[in-house]
Order: sequence, then C-alpha cells, then structure tokens
Amino acid sequence: MIATQWFNKFKKYELKVLISSSILLLIFSSFYFIESTRSRAQVLDLAKILSDLKNQDQVKINEQLKINIKNIHDAYNQIIKPYERIQDLKAQKQDVKDLEKTYAGILQYLSDLNYSSGSALLTQLNSDIDKKYNALATAQTLTPSTQTASVSNTPPGSGYSFQAVKTENGTFNVAIIAADLNSTRVIVDTASDSDCANNCPVMSLGDYVARSGAYAGINGPFFCPAEYPSCAGKTNSFDTLLMNKNKHYFNSDNNKYSTVPLVYFSGNSMGVRGQSLEWGRDASVDAVVANFPLYISGGNNVFGGSSDPKITSRGARTFVANKGNFAYIGIVYNATSAEAADVLKTLGMENALGLDQGGSTALWFGGYKAGPGRGLPSALLFVRK
Repeated sequence: MIATQWFNKFKKYELKVLISSSILLLIFSSFYFIESTRSRAQVLDLAKILSDLKNQDQVKINEQLKINIKNIHDAYNQIIKPYERIQDLKAQKQDVKDLEKTYAGILQYLSDLNYSSGSALLTQLNSDIDKKYNALATAQTLTPSTQTASVSNTPPGSGYSFQAVKTENGTFNVAIIAADLNSTRVIVDTASDSDCANNCPVMSLGDYVARSGAYAGINGPFFCPAEYPSCAGKTNSFDTLLMNKNKHYFNSDNNKYSTVPLVYFSGNSMGVRGQSLEWGRDASVDAVVANFPLYISGGNNVFGGSSDPKITSRGARTFVANKGNFAYIGIVYNATSAEAADVLKTLGMENALGLDQGGSTALWFGGYKAGPGRGLPSALLFVRK
C-alpha cells in the first residue's frame, strides 16, 4: 500500500518534471528558432554586402577612376591652349566674345562629364580661332594702312621701311628698321634688375624706349603672360638666357645646358650661337638674347621646322637680324616661321633670330609701328653711340 502511494507520488512528480522539461525545451527551441532566423537574416545581409563588394571591386573602381582622371587631364590639356590663344587675340585688340561664349559651353559640358559633346564643341572652337587668326594676319598685312608697300628685296640702308619682299613661296610685307652698328649700340633693357621667377614687372615698349633714350625698339623673347593659366606661379617670367644693359645675366644657372639659340651684339657686329650652352658669360659684349627659332646662321636658312602651332601658324613674325655691320629689327607679316626664314634669306641676312610674337608684338620707330600689345619683361633697343 505504501509502495503504491509512493509510486503514485513519483509518477505525479515525474509528470511535473516532464511537463516542466517540455516547457523549457519549447522555450529554448523557440528562442533558438528566433535566433536562427535572425542569424540567417544577418547571414543573408552579409551575403548581399559581400555580393555588393564583389560588384564594387576596388580594381574596377580604380580602373574607372584612372579613366576619369585621364579624361579630365586630357580635357584640361586640350582646353588650355585655345584659352591662351583667345587671350592672345584679346591682347591684339580682337573681338573674341563669340569665342568666349563657345568656350563657356565647353566648360559646361566638361563640368557635366559630357566629354563627347565637349570635344565636338572644342573642334569647332579651334576652327573658329584659326579663322580669327587668319583674318588678323590678313589685316596685319595691310598695316600700316596709310602706306603702300614698295616691292624690294633689299633691306633699307637706314631708318624704317615698309616693303614687299618676293620669295619663291610668295610675296610678304615686311616692316623693318635698319641701324648702322658703327653709330648704334644694341642693348636689352629689362623691367626687373635681376632674375625673377613669378609676378615679374613689365613695361610697355614705349616706356623702355623712353627710359633708355632709344630711337627704335622691338619686343624681347618669349615669356609667360599673366593671363595664361599655364603660367600660374611664373607670371611674366622668362627662362631663356639674356644679358641686359646693366650686364646682368638672367637665368644663368638654368641655361648651362640649354639648346636654345642666341644672338649677341658686340661693338659693330652681331654674332650667333646655335645653342646657349656654347656661350660663356662674357660681360664685355653689349647684349645677349636667347630665343627661338633661329632663322638664319652664316647666311644659310637653318630653320628646321617645328611641331609647335605657335611657330607653324600664320601670323606676324618678329625678328632681329644683321647683314654685315647693319642690324635690323622688324616684322614679317602673314607668314609661317618657315616663310619668315625665306623672307630673311631673300633679304640677304647673315644671321636672324625670332622673337616673341602674337599679343606681345611691338615695334617702335618714332612711335608704334606695331603694338603696343601686352606689357613686356624685356625689350631690344637701338641707342645712339
């Protein structure tokens, strides 16, 4: 009887334990299910993230970034030159409002990363700029309008002449000033007294003529105009060799190995060096100026061509030259550099070097014969001995 009662109690207890265990198991199972579902969701989320990462492969991203950077770099290089040519036209008092409007459209396309439309408009702009330069070159051929160019292949014996020179490649108008080196000293004047790397001072050709007591002058070598974006950090500076009237050699250290040609004046003669590295730092001469291109050396046409549009395009070509004891400065109008070399050869020049041009062009003889153009960091002048 007692055994039976004890067994019944045990069965009741066992039932309670079984029920309790079942409840705990159900709770645990539910919790596990919930956690498993949550973990699965998390795993699925991680899988999606991984998939996204795979689709956003850093290599792919970097490759696309490289393409974008190249497009931006190429676009910048392509739009800088037209901008500078527009600025050069402005310096020559040309109306460029239509060109500036087109340029603004190109910038808008590029800001939208629409390279194809920007490129198409850029092609149109370059064509329009070329037309503007050609029109300017034609107009300059007629300058000065009050003069008629007399046909002559002989340079003047003194003073100023506006003449037409006939070559095998055509007839070209030339504004030219002659100076007898027995009575004239050729000097180079500079706005800065010493080397200048950025934000350099400039002056007009007329001011150079006045302060040096010169009777004639022309703009100096190429330099970096302040309005050119590519000249940021080196505005109005030049990097070629030059000795001014105070016997200071500019950019001496930078031109020890320079291949840029130069001319020098000493007493009643003018000489040439095919490369600046061939020249010492002789301060006994009157002037030294390096630039390009070298047109004539020893009576020979030595212009070897160029890939630079600034050299190959048609325009006003400034020069300094000599024939015996006579020095000449002037402009060959509406000519490429190759044609200018032909003109100078036809005139019988023994040596001739090109100078800056475009918006920097300026020629003085009793007043401006061309220019004044933009401010200049240097000028080549004729002064009486």
